[in-house]
Amino acid sequence: MGRERTGGQERGTETVREDRGPVRYGPHAPWPGLPVLPELAEVLAAAADRAAPEPGGGSATLREAACAYWERRGLRCGPDHVAAAPGTSPLLLALIAAHGGDVLLPRPCPASWIPQARLLGRPAYQVPTPAECGGVPDPYALLETVRRVRAEGGRPRLLLLSVADDPTATVAPPELVREACEAAVAEGLHIVSDETWRDTLHRPHETVLVSPAEMCPDDVTVLSGLYGALTPPAWPAAVARFPATARAAARRARTLDILTALGAFVARPVAAAAAHALREPEAVTGRAQRAAALQARVAAEAHRAVLAAGALARPPQAGRHLYADLGPLRSPLAARGVTDSLELEEYLSRRLGTPTPGGHRFGDELGALRVRLGTGSLLGTTPEQQIHSLTAPEPLALPHVAQALSVLRAALDELR
Repeated sequence: MGRERTGGQERGTETVREDRGPVRYGPHAPWPGLPVLPELAEVLAAAADRAAPEPGGGSATLREAACAYWERRGLRCGPDHVAAAPGTSPLLLALIAAHGGDVLLPRPCPASWIPQARLLGRPAYQVPTPAECGGVPDPYALLETVRRVRAEGGRPRLLLLSVADDPTATVAPPELVREACEAAVAEGLHIVSDETWRDTLHRPHETVLVSPAEMCPDDVTVLSGLYGALTPPAWPAAVARFPATARAAARRARTLDILTALGAFVARPVAAAAAHALREPEAVTGRAQRAAALQARVAAEAHRAVLAAGALARPPQAGRHLYADLGPLRSPLAARGVTDSLELEEYLSRRLGTPTPGGHRFGDELGALRVRLGTGSLLGTTPEQQIHSLTAPEPLALPHVAQALSVLRAALDELR
C-alpha cells in the first residue's frame, strides 16, 4: 500500500514539510487586522459589472489618480510616466526584467525580492544595512559590493531599496538615503524605491521620509503597493512612477510589454477602487491615519515586550510589524530545540497562533534568530473587535487587545 502524503515530501524516514522552503509558502505582507473600508467596498461593488479588462499598465483614470497621489507628495509626473499592475510582485518582476543586469538589495529585504530576481535568472547580491535602520544599504558597503561584483565578472545594474521598510519597520534618515543614492548613481545603477509603506508612519509629524526620487529624479523609479495604507491586501493593485527621461520611457514600454505578456492586468472593479483610494477622499485618509496611529500604539507595546524579555529590536516607525532579534535568548531557545530562524518561525507561529516568519524569509542568515512579528493579529479576531480597536480611545485596555498582548509577553518571557 502506498504512503499517504499530507503536505510533506518523504526523504528516507523523515517527512520534510513543504512550507520550509518553496516560494509559494513565503510570507504575505503584514496583515492589517482591520475590515474593508465600507466606502471602498461600495466603489468596488458598483464596478462589479464591468466585464472588459483593464488595459495593460492601467487605464488613464487609474494612472491620473496615481499622478495626483504623487503630486501631493512632491513628485510630479504625467500619466505616460506611470504603469499599474495587480500587485507589487508582478510589477517589480517586470521592472527587474526591463532593466537587465545584476540586482543589489539590502539585507534583510522584503520576502519576494530575491525569488523574483532568481526567477529571471538574475544574480542578486545583498548589501548590509547600517545599525540605525533597514531598507537602505550602507553606502560604503554598497560601493564595495559593486566593486567586488564587477571584479568577479558581474554586471550590477539595479538597486532595490525601501525607505519605509518591510521587514524592519524602520524609516531611513534622509542623509543616509542621499548618500546611498548618490553612491548608486555614481556607479551607474538605476534605483527602484519601494514606497508601499510611506503612508503608515507611526509619528508622521516627527518622522522625515524623503523619497529617493526627490534626490535623484532621473535615476529612480518609484513603486507603491496600495495595500500598504489605501486598499485591502486581497485587492491587488500597485503603481510605478518612471523618471521623465527618454531612457525611462523605453523601460516603461518594455515593462508594459512584460506585464501584457504575463496577463498582469488590474481587474476593472479593483482598478475603480484603487483610483478612488489614490484620490484620497476623507474616508480613505481618515482610515489610514487612524490605522497608523493604532498600529503605532500596539507596535510600541509589542516592542516593549520584546525588550523586556531580553531580545532586541529597532523601535518600529512604520507599518504593522517589527523585526525582533532573539539572539540574546539563544541558550533557552536551544533547550527547546530552536537553533535557527526556521525553527524559531515554527516555534513562535505555533506558540502565538499566527504566522511569524523567520529572518531567512527576508534574506537574513539562517543561523540568526530573527523574526518579523505582525501587529495586525493583535487587534481582534472579528470585524467587530477590530473596529472597536480602531475607534476606542484606549485600545490597549480593550480585553481582546490586552489578551493578545499578554500571549505575546508570555511567549517571550518564558524564554528568559
